[in-house]
Amino acid sequence: MNAVALPLLAAAHLKGPHVDFGGLSPLIALLGGATLVLLLGLLRPRWVRAQAVPAVSLVALGAALGLTIGQWHAEKSIVSGALRVDDLSLVLNIILIAGGACAVLLAWRSLAAREAGHGEFHALLLSSIGGMSLLASAQNTVALFAGLELLSIPLYVLCASELRREHSLESGLKYLIVGSVGSATLLYGLALIYGATGATDFGAIARKLSSGGLATDPLTLTGIALCVAGLGFKGSVAPFHQWTPDVYEGAPTPVTAFMAVATKVAALGVFLRLFDVALIGAAGSWAPAIAVLATITIIVGNVGALSQSSLKRMLAYSSVAQAGYMLAGIVVASRLGAQALVFYLAVYLPMNMAAFAVIVARERETGLGDSITAVSGLGRERPWLAWPMTISMLALAGIPATAGFIGKFYLIDAAVSGDYTWLGVVIVIGSMISLGYYLPVVAAMWMREGPAGEAQVPPAGALPAIAGGSPELDEQASAARSRQPEVVALALLAGAATIFFGIVPQPLFDLVHGTGSVLGLF
Repeated sequence: MNAVALPLLAAAHLKGPHVDFGGLSPLIALLGGATLVLLLGLLRPRWVRAQAVPAVSLVALGAALGLTIGQWHAEKSIVSGALRVDDLSLVLNIILIAGGACAVLLAWRSLAAREAGHGEFHALLLSSIGGMSLLASAQNTVALFAGLELLSIPLYVLCASELRREHSLESGLKYLIVGSVGSATLLYGLALIYGATGATDFGAIARKLSSGGLATDPLTLTGIALCVAGLGFKGSVAPFHQWTPDVYEGAPTPVTAFMAVATKVAALGVFLRLFDVALIGAAGSWAPAIAVLATITIIVGNVGALSQSSLKRMLAYSSVAQAGYMLAGIVVASRLGAQALVFYLAVYLPMNMAAFAVIVARERETGLGDSITAVSGLGRERPWLAWPMTISMLALAGIPATAGFIGKFYLIDAAVSGDYTWLGVVIVIGSMISLGYYLPVVAAMWMREGPAGEAQVPPAGALPAIAGGSPELDEQASAARSRQPEVVALALLAGAATIFFGIVPQPLFDLVHGTGSVLGLF
């Protein structure tokens, strides 16, 4: 046999892994949409960039949503077992896609999208959602890290997308540095777990830890500790939360809204799958430590938010406290805990989006930024914005008849059922403290007068006044900034959803019912 025939014969016997394109279809829709909007952004007509690009982004998200729903109750592993399509990954996908659609609506007329380029901005957003979707499905440490990086790198750029604003550039740089440290820490932890178990698949790691003494091996425990730290950076878990207030405040508000919801969904989703599947055999070691970490996170987040005058910084510390509440669903390592966590992630979306939509609207209307002063007197001036913000604050505090109350009750029930009653008490105390910074926002809207002379304050990114300028044109520009129906509609819809699921939570209970059983080891 000649030298030419040997390579051909070898190639004939090579067989690549079977790829289930149906299972990958939501991810393909997201990344395909990212490519398409990037190309559309290169076209010259302004209406294509400003209107068609966001519309195509919404179409891509709608396609991904339809493809996700089309696989409902599918239980299969794809890409040689690296990814898992099950109720957990599908529910998280739906939440991520909904969060992405909200971010597109908030960014439709934003300065960030104009300065960074509409095509580039929306391509980065869709790519980040693709990374989150990959992360939610990962059941292999290699796929986990690939999803984490695909999630993170676009967000670093999006945070700095307001190119002429110093705080935006600063937030992008801070997130890049701290995020890189978090990624490196997580990667080192995964490497140590591989060194201890010799496996990268979650199921194989679980089997190794359940046999022999590997669950208490110092190498394994060190790897677990580094994984907690790495995922803690992404999920804003104290004491790895220091970047959160600065990045939330400096990033463009639509990006902050997206990060506040979607990043937490992805981080805690993979936290749940990694720890309650792969590392379940070592739960006796990591569960008490994470319970203490949850307590510290709740205290730090709530106390830190009390002194904030910036709404975005306040919501950043609030998100830290919320991460502490959500960790209770992971600590108990039970089906009820998994269901409670996913339920809370689902209701966390409308609670936060209602608040951020109001902040976006007031930033454009008043030019006062994200200060609490910007919402003073909102109840008289813009009641259709004041009500969603009020509902959001009450829901985040866990007031009854809101979705936040049901979510916290579910988490407390899971903590008590898992013999962590003291953690349930901490959640209650944290919710009581949170009233100290949520209620002042409500009071400012309904009990204070609006800021005097707000019309004279130019909004961020406005052009300087020039000699001979026309006041009539200034008024027209101000009216144009006030026309943001998609932002107001989003605020109203999110507020209504928060109330609806607080009174009629059964649809969400049904949605998350299967998310605990798919973990397979309970």
